Amino acid sequence: MATDNAKLAVLVGSRICHDLISPVGAINNGLELLGMAGAMDGPELELISDSVGNANARIRFLRIAFGAAGLQDLGRAETESVLSDLSKGSRVKYHWNIEGSAPRADVRLAFLAGLCMESGLPYGGTVDISRSEDRWTVTGEGRKVTADSALWAALSEPSDDVDITPALIQFALLPELASETGRSVSGTPGEEKLVIQF
Repeated sequence: MATDNAKLAVLVGSRICHDLISPVGAINNGLELLGMAGAMDGPELELISDSVGNANARIRFLRIAFGAAGLQDLGRAETESVLSDLSKGSRVKYHWNIEGSAPRADVRLAFLAGLCMESGLPYGGTVDISRSEDRWTVTGEGRKVTADSALWAALSEPSDDVDITPALIQFALLPELASETGRSVSGTPGEEKLVIQF
């Protein structure tokens, strides 16, 4: 049974997120029941609740970014819900500027590009995702922008010379998955903003 590395990574991502989403959701439901019963109230419950909410939002985001895409579309409401929940607990705020639904495979690429942006915005900032006809643009801006030029160049020309760590796996996966849909990726790191197009 031969499976290429990109597909294997996607299947692993799907499995991990699938297995994590249920217990995190169950913890959240338990916290709500404790709150309604008045059994536990105060800053402790709020802290746990916020943490569970942040974990749930991150898992939903990563499930789309690293999971199997399939052929279905994602509606605007669902995508905005994921990004809104993610933005609540993060220094990076996402803005989805796409009307209507979009193919899940394209949303996956946009989310992977968003993760690339997060790595270049160490103090937080904003990530804007837009589409003009069939071309997607993901832009990151923040107080401080840092980008490894070799890593960003590898988005359009993958290189074995670039060291990919677990925190940077999105830089390797984005061009691989883009090529499966017939797209090419370009990354432009600047001093004030970062841009990825596909």
